[in-house]
Amino acid sequence: MAWKEICPLADIPKLGSRVVRTSTKEIGVFRTETDGVFAINNLCPHKKGPLSQGIVFGETVQCPLHNWRISLVSGKAEEPDEGETTCYPTKIENGIVFLEVE
Repeated sequence: MAWKEICPLADIPKLGSRVVRTSTKEIGVFRTETDGVFAINNLCPHKKGPLSQGIVFGETVQCPLHNWRISLVSGKAEEPDEGETTCYPTKIENGIVFLEVE
């Protein structure tokens, strides 16, 4: 695993996201109101909706297709929905966002 530089934190709007593409996956990198940064697989576990186009609430994102709420911390769908998506480690150093990828 290696840390990949993504962008300055200021380039991700509060309550917004950015999409990072690797050779095998698409990852949504989200910024919360309190400047927390989280990364999860960009596909909703329900119908594969693009989570990066969803609305961020606290530490969750709401899928734009069917309103499922997915935890940015655990990747799990909030009850009563079931399912989960993969989370990826992130860090901020000197105002730059990094993502740990293979």
